[in-house]
Amino acid sequence: MVQNKKIRFTVFLVVSIIIGMVSLTYAAVPLYDLFCRTTGFGGTPVAKKDDVNGVNIESINIKVQFNSDVARGLEWKFLPVERQKIVKTGNNTLVFYKAKNLSNNKITGVATFNVTPLKVGKYFSKIECFCFEEQTLESGEEVEMPVSFYIDPEIAIDPNTQEVKTITLSYTFFNTDENEKNKGKINKNTTAQIQ
Repeated sequence: MVQNKKIRFTVFLVVSIIIGMVSLTYAAVPLYDLFCRTTGFGGTPVAKKDDVNGVNIESINIKVQFNSDVARGLEWKFLPVERQKIVKTGNNTLVFYKAKNLSNNKITGVATFNVTPLKVGKYFSKIECFCFEEQTLESGEEVEMPVSFYIDPEIAIDPNTQEVKTITLSYTFFNTDENEKNKGKINKNTTAQIQ
């Protein structure tokens, strides 16, 4: 009787630990995303209000440079429409990137981004962006993709960022179709090894 209680308790404990670990695994990505957006960690832009404690901060001009990269395996031409723009802090700014599928096939890509220097991430807020959303282009198709952003005026009064006069917004496109092909190869190889 005592032995059965110990076994049930052990099984309950192990199942609880497994459920807890699986729950933490699913929660890790949203929690990390929240952490990055709250702190600006890794150059991640954060959402902030422009008027803190009723103090109005004067706008300054900052040069924003736009960078674009295409990962190996993606047959796209991907460029910013403008290479740089002088932006007033506190104002919404709209810019565009162009992407063109150079292959003979339909391709789906997804973009990641970062802002440098990393310490300005908490003052750089994206309002609208194509990043992390799959973009599918037919063979030869070309599209313009908008990016709307805002630089918090507080960047000018933060001792860590007062010297910043230039910010670089960088996007890299990856081929999601390649990832699917690689998953298929892994699954076929795994199946072959099991058989």
